[in-house]
Amino acid sequence: MESEAGHRKRVKHFEDPAACRELTFSCYHRYPLLTDDSWRAMLSESIDRAMDRHRFGLAAFVYMPEHVHLLVFPLPGASGVDALLKAIKRPYSYRIKQLLIAANSPWLPKLTIRQRSGVTTFRYWQEGPGYDRNLMHPRAVESSIDYLHHNPVRRKLCLRAIDWRWSSARCFLRGPAAIDPALPKITKIPAEFWTGYSP
Repeated sequence: MESEAGHRKRVKHFEDPAACRELTFSCYHRYPLLTDDSWRAMLSESIDRAMDRHRFGLAAFVYMPEHVHLLVFPLPGASGVDALLKAIKRPYSYRIKQLLIAANSPWLPKLTIRQRSGVTTFRYWQEGPGYDRNLMHPRAVESSIDYLHHNPVRRKLCLRAIDWRWSSARCFLRGPAAIDPALPKITKIPAEFWTGYSP
């Protein structure tokens, strides 16, 4: 994603409480750390807890091998997006660290960063807020959902968006009956953001 890195530097980050928010965050050094189904299911749990705690709805999502896209919108009493992201990333990162320690995994030294003499930090996620943008019009929201769902197809990870288990594509095409318990819960998109089908 050439332009993604370049584009990130030009984006001005601001929160509009009346907008959907497209969020992207990456694994440390863009390592392919999101390839294990049990780890991805744990990420879903972390997302669900953070959405409930910080009063956000999840409109759409996709997990890629080395990054995550979420489309969220604030509910009444919502926290800031920074708090939401911390609530997703920190508990999940801690759980993964414990698993790596228990398994004496070779990933542990790769993800342990020496900050200064005698001080190290475990880093599952790339530092910084990642990429985000406000979406205030139904057409922009629809375009974002389409972009998220077709990420695995563009990367040749599957032939059709609905073939990729780790996204909300099946929910949009097949309705609530397609909901997978290993995936985070989708919230119905408010009418002001979306005119089409929403789970």
